Amino acid sequence: MKFLALFFLCFSLLFAQTSTQEGPNPSLLIGTWQLDMTPQDITDDNFAMMRIRRVDDKGFYGTFYRKGVKIREGRFNTQRGILYGALVSGDNSGEYNTTFFLKEGILYGSTHSLQRDFLAVWTAIKVSDS
Repeated sequence: MKFLALFFLCFSLLFAQTSTQEGPNPSLLIGTWQLDMTPQDITDDNFAMMRIRRVDDKGFYGTFYRKGVKIREGRFNTQRGILYGALVSGDNSGEYNTTFFLKEGILYGSTHSLQRDFLAVWTAIKVSDS
């Protein structure tokens, strides 16, 4: 019986500790981010933009890669004290699934396309807060 009481006490303390931890503020995503796609090919000067205009408790909203390509299903997660994001976008060539995380002011991400058969790895820096 003492073991069971100790187990519930430890579980309660663990739950209380993890439920009060706060991660980074998702509003840090708001702004214009310049994506550098060159990790795939250092000779490539391929830059794209992500503009996040709004963040709420359900996700984030804006455009990804180029003007007019809307972010769909933009979601974030801060459970581990790191700001992670995921989104779906698309153009005439198909849909793209993108994930990223924020570390020391830089987004580290990847974009996957089934239709075009590629996985692009990128970084991004914030170039403006709007």
